[in-house]
Amino acid sequence: MSPNPGPAGPAAAGPAPGTPDGPASAGWAPAPFDRAAGYALLDELAGPRTRAGTLDALDGLAPGFPDWIVTALFGGTYQRPGLALRDRQIANLAALTALGGVEPQLADHVRNSLRIGLRREEITEVLVHLAPYVGVPRALAGLRVAAACFDGPA
Repeated sequence: MSPNPGPAGPAAAGPAPGTPDGPASAGWAPAPFDRAAGYALLDELAGPRTRAGTLDALDGLAPGFPDWIVTALFGGTYQRPGLALRDRQIANLAALTALGGVEPQLADHVRNSLRIGLRREEITEVLVHLAPYVGVPRALAGLRVAAACFDGPA
């Protein structure tokens, strides 16, 4: 007796990407995986010094993982059309603040946001705006991270 694939089988997966009813027809494009574009964008956002300091240490601990992060995120997700880099950074600030417990990554994204032209007042307002959605303690924690970044080296 052959097993019935049921709802989790291939028919439940929906149309394949690029087919008339698939994601491409709805304006979605597959994310590229462009390693060179990822490293170039990371240099633009974080700067070569930060990139080297962070990635080299992480590669010593988890070889290959930093390259995957850069390729998948900065060379993939960030390369998708539809959002400006500024908007992506605002989304990152909001997500990391909401998540909590990721202060080093939030600090990196505060500095990245400053580097690409967001003003301190805009970053502060993003974090204040989050208070009713993510809670006052998380918003305050985000503001503390931002304040430290504003007072420290860019």
